[in-house]
Amino acid sequence: MYQYDAIDRQLVTERVAQFRDQVRRWQAGELTNDEFRPLRLQNGLYIQRHAPMFRIAVPYGMMNSAQLRTLASVARQYDRGYGHFTTRHNLQLNWPKIEDVPEILAELAEVEMHAIQTSGNCLRNITTDQFAGVAADEIIDPRPLAEILRQWTTFHPEFAFLPRKFKIAISGTTEDRAVTWFHDIGLHLKQENGETGFTVIVGGGLGRTPIRGQVVREFLPWQHILSYCEAILRVYNRFGRRDNAYKARIKILVQALGVEEFTRLVEAEWEHGKDGPATISQAEFDRVAAHFTAPAYETIGAVELPQDKAFQRWLERNTHAHKVPGYAAVTLSLKPHGIAPGDITSEQMELVADLADRYSFGELRISHEQNIILADVKQSDLYEVWQKAKAAGLATPNIGLLTGIICCPGGDFCDLANAKSIPIANAIQARFDDLDYLFDIGEIDLNISGCMNACGHHHVGHIGVLGVDKNDAEFYQVTLGGRQGNDAKLGKVIGPSFSAEEMPDVVAKIIKVYLDNRHADERFLDTFDRIGIDPFKNLVYEGRAHGKAKAAEKEAA
Repeated sequence: MYQYDAIDRQLVTERVAQFRDQVRRWQAGELTNDEFRPLRLQNGLYIQRHAPMFRIAVPYGMMNSAQLRTLASVARQYDRGYGHFTTRHNLQLNWPKIEDVPEILAELAEVEMHAIQTSGNCLRNITTDQFAGVAADEIIDPRPLAEILRQWTTFHPEFAFLPRKFKIAISGTTEDRAVTWFHDIGLHLKQENGETGFTVIVGGGLGRTPIRGQVVREFLPWQHILSYCEAILRVYNRFGRRDNAYKARIKILVQALGVEEFTRLVEAEWEHGKDGPATISQAEFDRVAAHFTAPAYETIGAVELPQDKAFQRWLERNTHAHKVPGYAAVTLSLKPHGIAPGDITSEQMELVADLADRYSFGELRISHEQNIILADVKQSDLYEVWQKAKAAGLATPNIGLLTGIICCPGGDFCDLANAKSIPIANAIQARFDDLDYLFDIGEIDLNISGCMNACGHHHVGHIGVLGVDKNDAEFYQVTLGGRQGNDAKLGKVIGPSFSAEEMPDVVAKIIKVYLDNRHADERFLDTFDRIGIDPFKNLVYEGRAHGKAKAAEKEAA
């Protein structure tokens, strides 16, 4: 993985010193809270419901064992002994003291980590596929270009104060696993006539106004990706709304102008920078790509694994095809039932670091599904990895199943949330605690967000749950049919919202409709697309309609 050079180290070290002085001045009363606010946001520090929240970047989801051990130490020393992995590869600490954050940043800098641009109206963390570099369906490894994009976006002076936050995702595989269609810029690496380039997608996003992005260029040679993104951002910076935070994202601008006019403006702007200093040279690409060479893989023959039922279940759900014979990518589930999805303790972090050192060349990945991946595990080591992960509570075989829920922290922590998310996730997990039943149901993504900001990506869940405020009470709106991938779609709202107590029954009824109607080998989405939303609505609201009718009869009498 990428290693800092002298410029990187100087930049991060100076940022730590800068923020240390800003905190000192704030504590001394030399900076007001309003003056300090943008400074702390630039360093990933929010004020949440109960305490500050500190967000640490994991660029394009890659981390080494030393970095994870440092996160474990920081969580233990400065927080409550755990952290939360988000849908953007970041780690969040929910209970740090503001005055401790400069010390945390200094410790992170020692292992080449930071919190730069994890908040604010700037270019956020670049994200990609958690299996980048090892995926069996990979066309091109996106990591070198993701790193080049990271370097370009960091402290870019022209884009430090955009109309709103800005997110870029890059995919290099046949199947998009980076949710690129719902980012401000989505990039698909491809090869055309022997040349490598990008399909460029602009104007996607979830949140209050969910929109699937649109293609503005079918093929852009890879050398021009920085100058083309620069052109997109200049058009956005010039024409994006700054008078209304709800209408400030680039997706609103693309919709307002129309994709044809937006593309025309971008192409005209690009003419000024095309073939300029932002063009990536082969030498620069090679310099960065040298950090992402393949590890020392062994030549491995056929491996016979134990037939233990529990182990075989885990193999089916938590291991993934690797491009090198004899290896597998392993997903360690951060979705054990009864624990906040995405949470991991300091002890578990240290155990994962040990597993990475022993079984995966010292590296690991974070997925936007809030899990951890060991990307390079020999198949002969899988049984040992499973046993150790199981002992640490990291081997729940629910990847891609109903209880592998994506979930934001919600109202338990976040000031923006309309409702709690974690208790709903826990209640659904408790209701569907039978593994045999889960495996019979098959692949279903269930995503939960506590508010319209959609940090839980509820719009693209096969079943999406959104917390809403209804007369100062917490209720939950349900969507069906959302999906990520090449055929990315937004889910459809099924009707009026439900109370927290109703949610496990609502999900159970949705599953019943699916199981009653599915054809052989049909997944949930296949059945949903075939029969439509009405059968699900009819059963979910059946009891409610009956109750209203009885109440009306009673009132009439």
